Amino acid sequence: MAISDNGNGDVAMTEAPIRRTSIKMADPTKGAFFWLSAFFVVYCTRFQDFIPGFQYLPVAKVPAILAMWGLFNSLGKTKRTFKDIPKMANLLLYMIILLYIGAFFSPIWRGGALIRTIDFSKIYICWVLVFLIVTTFARLKRIIFIQAFSVVMVCIAVIIKGYNVPRLDSVLGGFYSNPNDLAFAVVLSLPYALAFFVMVKNGMAKAFWFVGMMLMLAVIFLTASRAGFIDLVCSYSVALYFIAIKGKRFWLIVASAVLGLVIVSTVGGRLYDRFNALSGNNGVERGAYGSFQDRKYLMVRALEGIEHYPLLGLGCRNFETYSGIWHEVHMTYLQIAVEGGVPVLLLYLMFFRRDFQNIATLIRMKNLDPDVRLFAGALTASQVGFVVGALFAPEAYQFFPYFATVFTATLLQTMKEQQKDSGGTAPPPPKKPRHFLEVYADRGTTGAVSPVR
Repeated sequence: MAISDNGNGDVAMTEAPIRRTSIKMADPTKGAFFWLSAFFVVYCTRFQDFIPGFQYLPVAKVPAILAMWGLFNSLGKTKRTFKDIPKMANLLLYMIILLYIGAFFSPIWRGGALIRTIDFSKIYICWVLVFLIVTTFARLKRIIFIQAFSVVMVCIAVIIKGYNVPRLDSVLGGFYSNPNDLAFAVVLSLPYALAFFVMVKNGMAKAFWFVGMMLMLAVIFLTASRAGFIDLVCSYSVALYFIAIKGKRFWLIVASAVLGLVIVSTVGGRLYDRFNALSGNNGVERGAYGSFQDRKYLMVRALEGIEHYPLLGLGCRNFETYSGIWHEVHMTYLQIAVEGGVPVLLLYLMFFRRDFQNIATLIRMKNLDPDVRLFAGALTASQVGFVVGALFAPEAYQFFPYFATVFTATLLQTMKEQQKDSGGTAPPPPKKPRHFLEVYADRGTTGAVSPVR
């Protein structure tokens, strides 16, 4: 209603349209997700290791801290809270706590074990951040895309820089410097690249992922990592089962076989020599046979360490000193047992067992979106690759397997939330509803504007 004067002193009442204005609900975790994405770019590319100058900057710490700050500012306004964090995260936390205790009582080097445990404990913070911030399938795809895309870029970098370096050894820094670790990281990311290759419709995008997978396979063979090859066979077979066979894309099997033959015939010679060296009769790869003998010795030495220090272990990454030949034991399960103790090994196995339970629950869900089912298969393949590869490589402290576990937990939680919402159950109200209310006449309340009387 509006009041006007008609000139005769009478007050006329005229109708005025009532306008209801609203503000668009802002995503309170948008900033936190941006910085979380930046952290994944830094960790997965490790550009600070090969771009001069960046190695002196805290390029990983800054986005991680800002992501935590963004999450802190959005607490009370998000769909998920700390109460929603699955129990498997507690297993990871207990494992880290025991590693800290073992570091303080290490019989080898307490300071070194403590520093390395601090470095490894960052994975728990990252795990929690991903679970609380990545609340939609679109966000999860973006994070997985960052990992797969970054690994493709790493493969391009190592081929350009180390095309004439045997086994691509130390071409890049960080965990990419070791040929076995490099092959391991590439194998775990390859199922994601295959999923994106199948999912995208754009021709240029498909071409990119096809070339990217070729480069990833080439890097695996150029590292001549026997463990990486066994890991590849198991992981990629599972990926083909879920994506090609169950997804009725049988052409992928033929295309993969042709691509594999091309890669083996062009860059597979060094890997063949290393496998042949296991007999000890290959004079060209005598070093590979020596490596095989060293690994047998290291496993026996690790069992001795477990026997003498079963409760708290030697301390994180202290087995190299204890081994006497300055090498890690090439088996993840022995590595975590000898350095963390038998209790840490049990927590470790329980943690990844829970991950496979999450995968089984996710796969059994009905009416899943085809893209969701596609990435569920890719995550399964990646984790099967890890479980197999862990038998032949010391990967207890690499973040990629833990990333896959939180991807699975996040995807399962997202699907449960979607099914709950679609079933008619309303989500719980926000703790601070005032931030989500429509605004009328500069008031933070709902309802129409009261007429002037």
